[in-house]
Amino acid sequence: MDGGNLEDVEAGHGLAGVRRLWQSSHALLVIPIVLIVVITVVDQLVPADIHLGPLLVIAPAITAAFAGPRLTGLIGFLAVAAQAYIGWHFGVLASRNVLVQILALAVLSAMIVFFCVVRERHRRQLSQVRSVAEAAQHVLLWPLPERIGALRIACLYLAAEDEAQIGGDLYAATRIIGGVRIMIGDVRGKGLSAIGEAALLLGAFREAAHRHTSLPDLAASLEQSVTRYLADFEPAEETGERFATTLLLELPDDDPVTRIVSCGHPPPLVLSPNSALIVPSLHPAPPLGIGEMVPEEYKIDVLSFEPGDTLLLYTDGVIEARDADGDFYPFETRAAQWSQASPESLLHHIQRDLLAHTRGRLNDDAALVALRREPDIHPRRQHGRVTHASRLGGSS
Repeated sequence: MDGGNLEDVEAGHGLAGVRRLWQSSHALLVIPIVLIVVITVVDQLVPADIHLGPLLVIAPAITAAFAGPRLTGLIGFLAVAAQAYIGWHFGVLASRNVLVQILALAVLSAMIVFFCVVRERHRRQLSQVRSVAEAAQHVLLWPLPERIGALRIACLYLAAEDEAQIGGDLYAATRIIGGVRIMIGDVRGKGLSAIGEAALLLGAFREAAHRHTSLPDLAASLEQSVTRYLADFEPAEETGERFATTLLLELPDDDPVTRIVSCGHPPPLVLSPNSALIVPSLHPAPPLGIGEMVPEEYKIDVLSFEPGDTLLLYTDGVIEARDADGDFYPFETRAAQWSQASPESLLHHIQRDLLAHTRGRLNDDAALVALRREPDIHPRRQHGRVTHASRLGGSS
């Protein structure tokens, strides 16, 4: 589907949603209108010393729950007219009591309409903020392609802050000669305060991933970028407290392995089609921003990544999510249940299960990336499922 058609579909969906909302609001108008009619009729049937007119204020009050200021004002006007009709019916329209009731009902209806106006203004402002947040997310976190080389990719981002669509978690992927490089990271903090470091790290990775021939060189380059940024922008009271954990991966096209450099980030999960789960033991370096390191200090961990396997990357917002009793989300156990699912279905299952575990409330941003190496028709060397580490210059 091209961009123009997609925009037309989205616009059609938006208009359909507005139309449904408009129709539902009009359908619900039956309730306050019927209420006004019932109160008016019953007030004329009950004994003269019982006055039900003041109950008419309920009509505009409940209208405000589902309609805007115009419809609420219309119902308020009908309520005032009904109160005046009751007074006229009993021949006491000019009496002080009825006039005060009419005035009080008119004032209360006006106040309800005023609060509707304020609510609608806040709703529009909130909608604008969400639109800006979504635009920032698309600019900062470019959507990962569904396929890169022999890899099938799916990604998921869940922001902890209700009105923010973006935070301190990040991921990126880029094609290099002979393979693919991927980064997933987590900037300390959450929500809007962590966007600056996240934007810097993503930009540095997209630029440096093509210039450095090895993952240790790439990690050292990212460390320098983060250090320079913190030297210029880190508040004095937070010196030494701003950092980012990252996981750098390189997946060659012609070798069923993945090379990993971890900078304080949780290790990935390897899910095989036979429901086996591998949690590799990595040799992590300190997070970026803690202290400058030379490339020789970064270790490369090499994992077997055969066709049909799924590599699941995540941030600590997933594994540290708690339920109402304070229990952590059993990420590894749940992920193993869906090892045979496609990357998209796998993340869909995890998202639904994670939000059910936390009752829809995350304490930290969470990001996940699922990578599936598709079967290759060309014969290639078979690798055992052995996790090992080597320094720069070793087998990588």
